[in-house]
Amino acid sequence: MLIDFNKIDEIKMPGMNGGTGEMSARMFFCDKGKIIPTRIHPGGSIGLHKQATSDDINYVLSGRGKAICDGKEEMLFPGCCHICPKGSEHSIINTGSEDLVLLTLVVKIGNTKINF
Repeated sequence: MLIDFNKIDEIKMPGMNGGTGEMSARMFFCDKGKIIPTRIHPGGSIGLHKQATSDDINYVLSGRGKAICDGKEEMLFPGCCHICPKGSEHSIINTGSEDLVLLTLVVKIGNTKINF
């Protein structure tokens, strides 16, 4: 299956989950989860929220930021991957001067929790 994100409208989301600033995303949904190329603009963040039904996997393509997952702080940089497992809560903050660009995979895994 080919997903052409160029044909999916980009949406702007101010203050996602109580965060600051704005982010932009193109979202693909299916019954197993979501694939979301995301840009958190400078000064923006995704507010603290719980992953109630899925694992949230964020691969950093460019920019700099910080993730806080279950109280633990992790620095984000190109080539790293932040994983927030089902049942955990996290926030992502752009700490840089350019967009923090992520490829986010939201994977529904039923009642199973992946342990990393």
